[in-house]
Amino acid sequence: MSIAPDRILYEDEHLLAVNKLSGELVVKGAGKVQKLPLFDFLQTDYPGLRVLHRLDFETSGVVLFAKTKEAEAKVLNTKFEQWEKTYQCLVMGRINRPSGAIRKKLPARGRGVVDAETLYTVLDLFANSSYVECVITTGRFHQIRKHFAGIEHPLVLDKEYGHPKFNQLFKQELGYNKFFLHSTSLSFPHPITGKDMVIDAPLPKAFSALIKKLRSL
Repeated sequence: MSIAPDRILYEDEHLLAVNKLSGELVVKGAGKVQKLPLFDFLQTDYPGLRVLHRLDFETSGVVLFAKTKEAEAKVLNTKFEQWEKTYQCLVMGRINRPSGAIRKKLPARGRGVVDAETLYTVLDLFANSSYVECVITTGRFHQIRKHFAGIEHPLVLDKEYGHPKFNQLFKQELGYNKFFLHSTSLSFPHPITGKDMVIDAPLPKAFSALIKKLRSL
């Protein structure tokens, strides 16, 4: 079984970019899996594929893989320098600034607690939530989710860092039960050619429908 062609966002001899779905694992974790993780699924058509980075289970959007050992090595050797990731999300409450920066140290794999920065722009305001675009150049574990929770605007429906009572009311009124965090764009220098790359992923239909619904209320 092959991945749907419209989910392939970019491909050349060294790289493969795929639009990950919400509720899909990138790689297998410690627990049991109900369906094949994205990486395992792709390996059928792309033997020798290598994982460069991951997205949370409920997060959707651009995921980049290396098709060659050379591409993987060059990305890892640069430690993702000049990588910029753009996300869109829905957070609790009305953010009273049109844009801002959240800077808070977060744990990094094998490096203790290090600096992390999330730049954000408010795209739209609703009665009790905000539609936000974020840009990060670091990739700490749950960075965006932790950062917005830290300024008391956690992601709507985030069970781990969110507001339980708010989430329950939102779920009852609008019928959704998973948070919305989408990796809309990834920009980086191509590891082999050095060319500036920008790969975009369209907003999931459910996310677009929710924003449309909130605008109509």
